[in-house]
Amino acid sequence: MDNLIQEAQKYTIRLLNEELDNKYVYHNLVHTQRVVEKTKMLADLSNLNTHDKALLELAAWFHDTGYIKGIEKHEEVSAGIAASFLKAHDRSEDDTAIVTRLILATRKDHNPTDILEKIIRDADCAHIGSKNYATVSELLRKEWELTCNKTLSEQEWLKENIDFLSIHHRFYSDAASSNWDKGKGKNLSQLLKAQKKLKDEHLKLKHKKETLALKKDKKELPERGIETMFRVTLKNHITLSNIADTKANILLSVNAIIVSLVLANLIPKLDNPSNFYLIYPTAIFVLFTVTSMILSVLATRPNVTGGKFTKEDVANKKVNLLFFGNFHKMKLNDFEWAMGEMMQDRDYLYSSMKKDLYFLGLVLHRKYRILRITYTVFVIGIIISVLAFTIAFQFSGID
Repeated sequence: MDNLIQEAQKYTIRLLNEELDNKYVYHNLVHTQRVVEKTKMLADLSNLNTHDKALLELAAWFHDTGYIKGIEKHEEVSAGIAASFLKAHDRSEDDTAIVTRLILATRKDHNPTDILEKIIRDADCAHIGSKNYATVSELLRKEWELTCNKTLSEQEWLKENIDFLSIHHRFYSDAASSNWDKGKGKNLSQLLKAQKKLKDEHLKLKHKKETLALKKDKKELPERGIETMFRVTLKNHITLSNIADTKANILLSVNAIIVSLVLANLIPKLDNPSNFYLIYPTAIFVLFTVTSMILSVLATRPNVTGGKFTKEDVANKKVNLLFFGNFHKMKLNDFEWAMGEMMQDRDYLYSSMKKDLYFLGLVLHRKYRILRITYTVFVIGIIISVLAFTIAFQFSGID
């Protein structure tokens, strides 16, 4: 039997070295030699007889030779290669049946029925309880990438390993369990720690991205800066509006005093025929003064809109709720509802503030345009009136 094992060793080494694709970086000769070594170890610890040990070692040498034909049903191919080898070396049908059965016992979904099947299954996964588990498992990961086009992220790979060790795998023989369960537990613990570390790093990275995104949003849309801009601009507009109203009131007051003086002093004198020359200058003076007063009133005259809106206007964001002229005739409940809708919609809120700023600017433009005309009329009126009185006095013969 020893000679047969040596022949099997030579045969499988040549077969795997010459015919196995280089993509199989895990299921290769190194893996086979490790399984053979662990099979012999477990067989010794289990006190098997010499014949059973030999059959186990033969099965271990041949159990992955089927990979030379590919991954699909490689156990059946391996069993066929072993059967052909044993037949060529005149082994009995019983021994051949046992070896092929042991090879087929390495299938993933197989449940071992005797100590021999338990040992070869445990030996096939011996690396799970070893210190170099991480290194060996990385070779399997690379093999999946090369042969199955199965690329897993670090997180997916850790989950795959953790699920296998904690759910799907167990050591069946007492010898394997007593020797490798402790190492398996340590490896599982290391995997769980690595998974937790990866999750923590992922959370930190996610938090960092969210923070950067928030900073970017703040940079792109500085909320406090926008609010300050609106507040300062609206305040400036209101101040300018107050200044315009004050200027209009001054002009209105000055012209009212002038009209009062004219009515009190000049008009009574026009009844005298000797003062006939004062009629035209007085008429010009009063005309420009009254015109200035009318323009001053127009500059300060308020313009109030309808004061009503509909829910459709709010839904379509067509109404500016920040201007009293748009809601002064509405019921309180409707106004509160509309304001609530606007405050929940950031775009609607800013749109309303922009509209309020824009229309206030239009009002300021109208006021200052009328005020400019008013001042022009007032100045021109004063000049023309003075000239008219001067000419009138000269024609009347008064120095």
